[in-house]
Amino acid sequence: MIKNIFLVKGNDFQDLENLAVFNYPQDIVTNSNSLIENMLYGHDCKKLQGIENKTVPYQIDEPVPQVINNLNLSTICIDGRIIIGLHLDNNDNPYDYEEIFKELIHELVNNEKICSFEDDLEIENLLITLFIDFRRYGEEVLENFSSPGIEKESSFVKVFLFGIEEVGKTSMVRRIKTGEYSDNYFTPTRKFNIQYVQDHGKGLAAFWDMPGQPLFRKKWLTGLQDSNIVVYMIDISDQIRFESSKKELYSIINRYELSGVPLLIIGNKVDLVNHLSENDGNTNGDHLKRLKNEIFEFFKFNEIRNHEWQFLFTSVKTNYNVDNVVETIFDLLSQ
Repeated sequence: MIKNIFLVKGNDFQDLENLAVFNYPQDIVTNSNSLIENMLYGHDCKKLQGIENKTVPYQIDEPVPQVINNLNLSTICIDGRIIIGLHLDNNDNPYDYEEIFKELIHELVNNEKICSFEDDLEIENLLITLFIDFRRYGEEVLENFSSPGIEKESSFVKVFLFGIEEVGKTSMVRRIKTGEYSDNYFTPTRKFNIQYVQDHGKGLAAFWDMPGQPLFRKKWLTGLQDSNIVVYMIDISDQIRFESSKKELYSIINRYELSGVPLLIIGNKVDLVNHLSENDGNTNGDHLKRLKNEIFEFFKFNEIRNHEWQFLFTSVKTNYNVDNVVETIFDLLSQ
């Protein structure tokens, strides 16, 4: 499984101090890291410089598998001035990624032309896109939906969890999986995660958790492919951002390719608007009913026709209703 992806570029790879380095989601390479020098030993980037091929704008070399500083890497050279590298789990075989690595790079930079390698934002978008594609390839092709320490069951579901930033998505997955919560544990997530949750008797759910900042929202459609169910989270205590949440929800669920896919809508942070007790989880029933009616009216949930759907109030902080999330997911799928 891919852990990180990085890009190094420069006019002269011999000048290590003046190379531009980009990493996603974690910084494993810096422009002062000897890792770059050792990595370059595996490439003959000069042979790509000066090659004129009118059919493609970028010359792409073969991927090179390397183990450097105990890191399992596969790197590829583009035009003799750009290195893109995959950081894989130590038990992964980099040759399993060789064909898809070259195909994806060629498709994105030569056919779709989504990156000129001159703009930092374009480079960041390229890395995020590649990261998601490699994760999907590892999940759906190589690992065949298995993970160390997790029992194989007949029922496996891909759960796509999305929503705008800071609504509590990653905190919820952590609460479901470990039972833990910390106010200081999370900053707004800027990376894509997959977490497995086992529900004995029902199956295994892989939560695909995407960051919600505007920069990352355009990548939601990439991760949504082949989802069995989509889960959308709203921060019900932040009415100022209701309009933004509504827009992003319908921009996704109205997509033709998602028609018929079950939908779970989670109204999180109910403790902030309903005086939820952190000790016993009791709520004011009348207040919740009024709040639910107001939210349904604003978001027009009752007009959703192309999905089987349910709505849940939760408080990840107080653990209110969190235990019902996975059960509701499998109930929706059984319908």
